[in-house]
Amino acid sequence: MEKKSVKKIQTSGHNLKNLFLLLLLPLLFVFTFDSVFGHGVGSETFPPVNLDGKQVTVEVSSSQSDPEADDDQQISISFIDFDSKITLRDVTFHIKSEKGNQFLFEQEFKADNGFLVFNFVSEETDSIIIEEETGANIFGSLLGLDSRLIHVKGPKLSEGGLYKFDITILTADGYSKTLDEPLVFNAGISIAQTSRHDFVDPNFGEQKFDVITYYDEISDFEYDPASKEISYSMPFEWSHTNINQTSVVHEELVIPKTFGDMLVSGFTMYINGVQLSEDISTIDDFFSDGRVVHFIIYQQELLKVLENGSNENGMNFLITPNRDYPHMSSVTENGQFRILASWEPENLQSDDDAKILFDVTDVFLKNKPVSTNYEFSVTQNNKVIYQQSGTSTDSREEHNVAEFVIPQDVTGIVNLNFNNLDNNDLARTTIPIVIDRVISQKEIAIPDWIRNNALWWSEEQIDDNTFVQGIEYLIKNKIILIPPTQQEDSSSQEIPSWIRNNAAWWAAEQIDDNTFVQGLEYLIQKGIIRV
Repeated sequence: MEKKSVKKIQTSGHNLKNLFLLLLLPLLFVFTFDSVFGHGVGSETFPPVNLDGKQVTVEVSSSQSDPEADDDQQISISFIDFDSKITLRDVTFHIKSEKGNQFLFEQEFKADNGFLVFNFVSEETDSIIIEEETGANIFGSLLGLDSRLIHVKGPKLSEGGLYKFDITILTADGYSKTLDEPLVFNAGISIAQTSRHDFVDPNFGEQKFDVITYYDEISDFEYDPASKEISYSMPFEWSHTNINQTSVVHEELVIPKTFGDMLVSGFTMYINGVQLSEDISTIDDFFSDGRVVHFIIYQQELLKVLENGSNENGMNFLITPNRDYPHMSSVTENGQFRILASWEPENLQSDDDAKILFDVTDVFLKNKPVSTNYEFSVTQNNKVIYQQSGTSTDSREEHNVAEFVIPQDVTGIVNLNFNNLDNNDLARTTIPIVIDRVISQKEIAIPDWIRNNALWWSEEQIDDNTFVQGIEYLIKNKIILIPPTQQEDSSSQEIPSWIRNNAAWWAAEQIDDNTFVQGLEYLIQKGIIRV
């Protein structure tokens, strides 16, 4: 695999000016906020605590100063009366700040109006520079108040990620009123950070993935074309304290719709080897150029990873196509229909029979199959290979079928086109697939229906010879794809018992494909299976 480049893309956010204009409406310095608690979000408001008989709290929120002019990130910290939402005056903040695992600063700040605004600026400096601005700045001019703007300058500070603040309130409602017991708040604010990852797929050519993280910067991105697995890492502190402060970890993948292998109907995510629940992921196909896959990881999932013995540093993500949803998925341009498509055999070849199975489902009826007219075609470079039209079935058990012979001169990427659904020209979509797939040296592909054969053999419902002949046929016809294996002469034709055990475990999904294939490779190596 070739990894060409990784570059940061400017993140987006609401203009902080709008936030302060809203504050002018009641002519009081009043904050409106969402009741959001915990790390991993764009704003954080803490549960109220008692201060001299009134309920007070700290609110931390993020924004972008001027997205059209620069990518500076701004984070405001306010000390407010929880009931009236009015900021307290003459507040002394002691603030320690980090970005990810990088220490930024630790310093006291006085705020006459109970709020501070930190402006994070990316500059190639040897150390972090703190510059305070008072008086004639945009916040002062908007509010008619002496406002505090603190510029924090250093490498990569405005690129987004997780900004941490340990906030201690030393005085409130008067600089001379030192609190007997300072109030302490630990905040974590996430700003979307996007990285682009370019690579070359052996079948679909140059591809670009965007990873958008709302928690912290990712590293070590890899895509494995053989297993179709995506992996990357991200810093994370595995402790109950940190998880209790983390409302959610939100990750997104932006995948080009031209990348057929990734138009699957579902994804499974693992963190540090622990499989997460299926409902953490949702697929958004309502964009013209790419599909966005959201992974919303709540505290319950994080605790599951921790309780399963996660002693690794950070989060090591592994994202795989969901085995339970083998078909491809695409939404029509008008957002009305979702097409679910699969084909037989799994590895289509030139000059061979092909069967395309597809369902037309209604997006707004939870992907229920519907009966509607359609036009279907298979094309390559605008050349029509096959076409048919008809009315789709609304049965969940029966599928629409297109059967044809792939021409001998057709190889590489072809398009499955679905057009004019329900007589609507905008109800159209395309799913790219591959003829004569380029097989990686380590690629493994075993159709799920073969599990039944493995189970019957393990239970001795079919004999060794029948099982071996069946496996030989499937490998020779590329229905089973396994890495090339050196074959040796052997007089023994006895199949070891451990291979039969592996077949039973694999049929029950207790071991993975790789472990099962090790048994097949052994049989090939010993000459019991001949291919």
